[in-house]
Order: sequence, then C-alpha cells, then structure tokens
Amino acid sequence: MNRYYYILLVILTTSLMGSSFAVGKIGLTYVSPLLLVGLRFTIAGLIMAMLVIKKPHPKLPSDWGRILLTGLFQTAGVMACIFLSLRTIPAGESSILTFSNPLIVVILASLFLGSKYQFSHWAGVVVGFAGVFLTLGFHLQLKEGTMLGVGSAISWSIATILIKKWGSRFNIWVLTAYQMLFGGLVLLMLGLTVETPKLIINPTSVFIILWLAIMASIIQFAIWFYLLNEGDAGKTSAFIFLAPFFGVLSGWVLLGEVIQWYVYLGGLLIFLGIFLVNWTFSKKEQGRNLT
Repeated sequence: MNRYYYILLVILTTSLMGSSFAVGKIGLTYVSPLLLVGLRFTIAGLIMAMLVIKKPHPKLPSDWGRILLTGLFQTAGVMACIFLSLRTIPAGESSILTFSNPLIVVILASLFLGSKYQFSHWAGVVVGFAGVFLTLGFHLQLKEGTMLGVGSAISWSIATILIKKWGSRFNIWVLTAYQMLFGGLVLLMLGLTVETPKLIINPTSVFIILWLAIMASIIQFAIWFYLLNEGDAGKTSAFIFLAPFFGVLSGWVLLGEVIQWYVYLGGLLIFLGIFLVNWTFSKKEQGRNLT
C-alpha cells in the first residue's frame, strides 16, 4: 500500500473515531443518550446487514448467541457508557478513558486466554494506568461520568476478548454487522424504557444521527478493518492512540471544551502506554494482537 495513502486512511479512520464523541455530545441536545446511540447503531447495523446478505451466515443458534453477546459488550455496553458519560464530562476526557481499553485487554488476555507478553507490554500497562490515574485528577474522583468512561473501556476490552476467542467462526463483516444491529436494538429498547425519551427532529439532529451511523460507524469500521488486513496489524493497531487525540481536538473545536492540564498529561501517558503495548508486536505475533 502507498505510504501516503496509508497515512491518509489512518488519519481519516482515527479522526472519525475520536470526533464521534464531540458530535455525539452535540446530538444530546436533540436526542436522549440511549435513544441516540440506539438509532445510530440500529441504522448502521441494518445497512451493513443488507450489504453482507450474500456472505456466509451462522447456521447454529449458539453462534447467533455468541454474536448477540458480543453486541451486548461491543456496541450496547461501550456506547451506553460513552453517551451517558457525555452528560457530565467533556467529550475529550470520555474519549481518553474509553481508548485506554488496549491496556485492559492485555490483563484480561493474560488471565483468560493464557496470552504471554513481553516486559515492554506490561510496562505499557503500568504507564497507561498511571495516565488514567492522572486523567481522573490525581485521585479517584468517582464521578458518574468518569466511572462510565472507565466502564466503556472495560466493556470494549471484554468484547475484544470475545472476538479474539470466537471471531474465527464468522465472516468478520457478518459479525460486525449483526453485533452492531443486536447492540443497537438493545440500546433502542433501553432508550425507550429506562430513560425519558427525547427526540427533536430537525435537519441538525437528522444529520448528526446519519453522520454517526454512516461515517462514524460503517465507514470508520470499513477503513479500520481494511488497514488491519492490508498492513502490519500490530503497527496499525498502535495508531489507535490518535483517536483520543482527535477526541480532545474535536471537543475543543466543536464544543469549546477547556480540558485541565492534568487530563492532557494523563492522556499523553495513556498514549505512551498503548504505544508500548502495541508497537513491539512482531509480525509473528500479529495473530495475537488484541487491539
């Protein structure tokens, strides 16, 4: 792949990942959190399901159950935590906490998959969690928003382990489509039952919902998987640390958010930790790369 084309796609996909936090926070003006993210992923899941209709689908009920469970963690759990956190903390802080998930993956994979890691990987985990500590303000400030931000990282990490364990059973695009759809439907039901639904329909809210569903979900996933398949998966995954950078940047540009200096310092350590966890994976270890 052409080097400049590769860099362009990396910037595009990570900017879509990161900016979705700020765009989502704007959307909360018009739509209640769970309903917004439910609409986003139900629409995205339906579109993707139509696109993969001719690809091989699971035949066993147990395999559909695995996809459903993956969707509960990857889409419903992660996105519910993110969008609920956006009510009380800046989009940039939520993105930093959410994208600390590769650090948690190393711990879970070591415990439940028996994965072996080098010293540099564990050093990355230590540095990264020091960054999370700083991001929370030098102390465990157990605010609802920050805890939900951490919760999104934990849910994403669990989903990563499930995908690592079961992903070979499915066509990756079929798995992506239906875990999105199942997770989106769960979020949609929660948005209509456990919160007071709010839906203001105007050009801005429709644009935000469609942007989140198409650009920040379908297009972003397609580019990311393409990069993982075409390039060095280990090195490509290391660039996920750009996503929270774009999360902070878009929060500043679109929302005028002022982030405390210690959040930037904590974010820098988290990026460094993720870099250490990912960058040292060799091509031989690509198959075990979990981020």
